[in-house]
Amino acid sequence: MKSIGIVKVWLVLLIASGIAACTVNPVTGNREISIISPSQAIAMGVQQYEPGQQSQGGVYKVDEDLNDYVASIGHKLAAVSDVPNLPYDFVVLNNGVPNAWALPGGKIAINRGLLTELEDEAQLAAVLGHEIVHAAANHGASQMSRSTLLNVGLLAGSVAAQDSQYGDLISMGSQVGAAAWMASYGRDDELESDEHGIRYMTAVGYDPQAAVELQETFVRLSEGRSSDFISGLFASHPPSQQRVDANRQHAAALPSGGIRNRDAYQRAIAQIVADQPAYDAQEKAVEALNNEDPDLALEYLDEAVRIQSDEGQFWELRGHAWQMKDDLNNAETAFGTAISKNPDYYQHWLARGLVRKEMGRDRLAQEDLERAEELLPTSSGAYALGELAESRGDTASAMSYFSSAASAGGAIGERASAKMVRYDLPTNPSKYIATGLGTDSAGRILLLVRNDSGIAVTGVTLRLVLASNGAYQDYNLSGNLAPNQQGSQATGIVADPSLYRAMVISARPL
Repeated sequence: MKSIGIVKVWLVLLIASGIAACTVNPVTGNREISIISPSQAIAMGVQQYEPGQQSQGGVYKVDEDLNDYVASIGHKLAAVSDVPNLPYDFVVLNNGVPNAWALPGGKIAINRGLLTELEDEAQLAAVLGHEIVHAAANHGASQMSRSTLLNVGLLAGSVAAQDSQYGDLISMGSQVGAAAWMASYGRDDELESDEHGIRYMTAVGYDPQAAVELQETFVRLSEGRSSDFISGLFASHPPSQQRVDANRQHAAALPSGGIRNRDAYQRAIAQIVADQPAYDAQEKAVEALNNEDPDLALEYLDEAVRIQSDEGQFWELRGHAWQMKDDLNNAETAFGTAISKNPDYYQHWLARGLVRKEMGRDRLAQEDLERAEELLPTSSGAYALGELAESRGDTASAMSYFSSAASAGGAIGERASAKMVRYDLPTNPSKYIATGLGTDSAGRILLLVRNDSGIAVTGVTLRLVLASNGAYQDYNLSGNLAPNQQGSQATGIVADPSLYRAMVISARPL
């Protein structure tokens, strides 16, 4: 999470210092207020690009020629854009959700799930041209400026907070996408990207009518879907008839006809089309796992692997099924096969690391989990590494890992916070145990105490100090204190409590 932290520091400093500048939108020529410079926006995009890919299925590896094909179309369009010198990059993600996104600086991704919804190269050019405008016009940074950048960095936090769920393998893009770490684009930004994206695609010879068809496809995909689906799928690109009509108007003003390249496009996506039954079987396997039916899941995954044995996601799911059946050896083997199919995807390493830890193979688990953390930090990975460090007596490393896990929140974050308290409580008891003074019915001073540590504690020693000269008396609190429990200890001293102060000098986890 280091890169995310750097971004947050930038933003805090910018906001705190009130730095804001009038910049010129290089696409429209309009003057706009921004607190993020172009160089900072590019750096933010670079830092978020890899986490963005990892969190949404990783790079599509089964047919890497498809990545090259998409990138070739993207770079042609970028070359005629209003900002051709951005460090553009284009990638196909192994995610079945039909979506695409752009980061500041020209880092652009398209899901395989959207590629199968398109008919030809011209429609692909419409998608990529639209995303290029978002990058060239600096829409992401501008929108973050308008919303005071409160949502920057949420992607890594969201991913880190998630436990490993079987559904993440096929639906991450519907839960966390570019909109999670950039504020959603406004209507004007979307219309602007549509308009100038058509201009870019037409400049390299594509038929502008494809942009109309693209928006019609998006509207069709949104019909009959739940609001949750729409908020996830098109959170940053809301479909509307208005956009269809606007694209139709822009296309009508441009030369009709142009390149479609349907045959070339269909050849390029032939592998993912042929493999679609396998991905359909994967969805059914995920449902079976969520219903705790690993045998049914394995039946579906057998079919998926028969169709496409090079898909790492299928093998990882097989590992989860075997793990659910308490067959850890087969689970470890399946996770290893997933890694061999795609060694650059964090979730395969994380899954094998966790099962190896469960098997007591700590050294190998450590290696796998460290590799997973390099690719994408997660709360489950950090927590497991913390426990491994704890088991070998490396308190400093354990605290560091638990701190990372705790910062993500969620159930794992709560467990990590409790671990940190257990280490820190004996050294800093006053940080977790609140004290005060009161009197009982006979006027005797009572030492009041409350356990704010979040865990049960025992061995609480309280000190009553006479403010005038520092003289003190220690009292051992009888019994244990549950989380948030209050307690008291009588001192036997009849006096004005305002003349004294109370403090806790020792406590330990129960």
